[in-house]
Amino acid sequence: MTASEMFGVPVEGMPSEIRRRAKAINFGIIYGISAFGLANQLSIERSEAGDYIKKYFERFPGIRDYMDSTKAFARENGYVETIFGRRAHYPEIRSSNPSMRAFNERAAINAPIQGSAADIIRRAMIRMEPALKDAGLADRARMLLQVHDELIFEVEDADVEQTIPLVVSVMENAAMPALDMRVPLKVDARAAHNWDEAH
Repeated sequence: MTASEMFGVPVEGMPSEIRRRAKAINFGIIYGISAFGLANQLSIERSEAGDYIKKYFERFPGIRDYMDSTKAFARENGYVETIFGRRAHYPEIRSSNPSMRAFNERAAINAPIQGSAADIIRRAMIRMEPALKDAGLADRARMLLQVHDELIFEVEDADVEQTIPLVVSVMENAAMPALDMRVPLKVDARAAHNWDEAH
């Protein structure tokens, strides 16, 4: 959606290079990337990168509001919270050292986003084993590994069809009942012989 908005191309059939650029802009801005940093990342001129950043904030003004209000909250309180109330402390956000202060500001902006995602995947992981057991899959479907926002399972071939919708349901509903999210979580699940093939 960001790529479509930023570059005026339809979502359907979007070239992967356009999607990659939008992803770099999306994540870079949240992490406080400069025009210089974005230019290096995308191998473009600094002026073009600056235009992307400017256009991004014009198109999505709520992002700037979020960043500013989060920094202000962190300066006043010395911490930020995930959507579940877990705190990340940033006492150096008031530092007189500009580099230290900027680092803590970027971390404070990022922590509620990344920390909330971590909270949600942990909730899914805690619920997964009982869900597999209740479905009679505990001996044939095992959760092996977490990689960022992904969970990797080892599942008997005969049980893949039953396991996929169960895993999707547990993950999509992981925030509930503590939090009813306005934007629903969407989970994609695939079966393959290895993780690389699943992508």
